[in-house]
Amino acid sequence: MTAASAAGVPERLTALVQALRSHGIRIGTGETVDAGQALEALGLADRERVREGLAAALLHSEGQRPVFDPVFELYFPRGIGAPDALGGSSDSGRGFDRDDLRDRLVAALAADDQALLAQLAAEAVDGMGGYGTRPGSGGTGGSDGWSSHQTLSRLRPETLLARVLAGIRQGSAESAEGEFTDRLTADEIRRRIENFRALVGTEARRRVAERRGTDEIARRAIAPTADRVDFLVAGRAQLDELRRSVQPLARKLATRLAARRRRAARGRIDLRRTLRGSLSTGGIPMRPVLRRRRPARPELVLLCDVSGSVAGFANFTMLLVQALHDQFSKVRVFAFVNRVDEVTDLIARGTADPEGLGSRIISGAAVTGYHGSSDYGSALGEFAERYADAVTSRSTVFLLGDARTNMSDPNVPALRAVAARARQVYWLNPERRAQWQTGDSAAGTYAELVEMYECRNVRQLSALITRLLPV
Repeated sequence: MTAASAAGVPERLTALVQALRSHGIRIGTGETVDAGQALEALGLADRERVREGLAAALLHSEGQRPVFDPVFELYFPRGIGAPDALGGSSDSGRGFDRDDLRDRLVAALAADDQALLAQLAAEAVDGMGGYGTRPGSGGTGGSDGWSSHQTLSRLRPETLLARVLAGIRQGSAESAEGEFTDRLTADEIRRRIENFRALVGTEARRRVAERRGTDEIARRAIAPTADRVDFLVAGRAQLDELRRSVQPLARKLATRLAARRRRAARGRIDLRRTLRGSLSTGGIPMRPVLRRRRPARPELVLLCDVSGSVAGFANFTMLLVQALHDQFSKVRVFAFVNRVDEVTDLIARGTADPEGLGSRIISGAAVTGYHGSSDYGSALGEFAERYADAVTSRSTVFLLGDARTNMSDPNVPALRAVAARARQVYWLNPERRAQWQTGDSAAGTYAELVEMYECRNVRQLSALITRLLPV
């Protein structure tokens, strides 16, 4: 790290902490002080030691690293400016040569040379990632911005897999035949290529941050943690990460629910009996009398739309409730697209394979009829008719779905009948509130009958479950 970058280290550290907080990572004053002491002890000579020291002081779990690492790269960058500031490009002064860079990238991937890969990523962004030209500046330094997508589209590092494998096989054949098979696989080369793609993204963000401001890019250009990703746009990898978080999250929520139940068991003040008892003290309520609650675990009913992009939200919530089943006297789960079927047993049997829950429901339950589009009116009507006994005065019903009826009848009377039988009905909608009652959405209509809440990510879901679940 250069002397120039070392200047203002306290300011960089506090800005880093603020950026991490903006992404939902809780960092207190004490942890910030610990991070400062770690910097003082480690020094600034070894950048990777600085990274790991700050991560150890500031983070609470390994799952926060995908946010921490790119933010760290912005506030403690490898260098400043064009690739020359990073050690100089071999192409400087003679123009950019894409084929030469690809050749050097093959060698770097084969050797797993991290320093060279970082340098090549910087050269690639500088040579192929710039777009637009600022008037009067000239050269690559005059670009309006830098794009990792544009860089990777032109460089196409994924097409180098065969060349890297061929080069390593040729080298291993000269030294120890068959050693490559044991030491390195094609999956390892793919991993290195993915890491290089990440380096390109990091370099592009760094260059843009120098132009537009580090704080802004740290807030807007860093992917959020999995618990802040909208269910409707979450990719496969993010959904897999969410499924892995079900059990830890369930333990945390169970602890909160147990604490609420202990507080509620003490009961509320019985004003009438308290005032009557205060007659002996001249009307001063010295000894409050509590209205004791009868301990009884509530029943929970889930009615989940498992169609389309809503399925990820429904599946995660079903798995979470299954993990919390000990907190309730009875849990029954129903799934629907345009027909309703009970899937309580499917969820219980599939706890060891949460990834396949959606396919098990679609293949093992009668949730679709003559078409594959969601039909809330038909599903609610069938539920009210076939499964009326599932809802009692002790039942809390959670409806999960976006309330988009595909222009079919929303069947309001059916929902009214369910609400009349239940203790409470809540609707969790994974769409933004601004999208309710737009297009084919009947969210506004349903919200007039039951309490409907925006629930777009795990963070919101956790808060709602803690607040809404009965005790």
